[in-house]
Amino acid sequence: MAFGGSVYILTNRHNTTLYVGVTSELQPRIIQHIEKVYPKSFTAKYNLNKLVHMEHFGFIEEAIQREKYIKGKSRQWKIELISQNNTNWDDLTPEVLKW
Repeated sequence: MAFGGSVYILTNRHNTTLYVGVTSELQPRIIQHIEKVYPKSFTAKYNLNKLVHMEHFGFIEEAIQREKYIKGKSRQWKIELISQNNTNWDDLTPEVLKW
């Protein structure tokens, strides 16, 4: 699927740490997180490889703006955002890998 940009939220298997990211190519970016391509990164350090939220935009600029907005919100707000569309906090990675 082609998008101009995507915002995503990763967590670990215990849902204790959240990471908000933005990318123009979601599938390869998620694979990078899973494979820990950057071993010293925040996501690698805290084993954040469970995709629990994603939003897609027609333009990368829109995705960047949304990422900044989400990052500025509280942890509780982010938890509620995730829970609205992913009640059980299922890993959405298989859905992305199908693309």
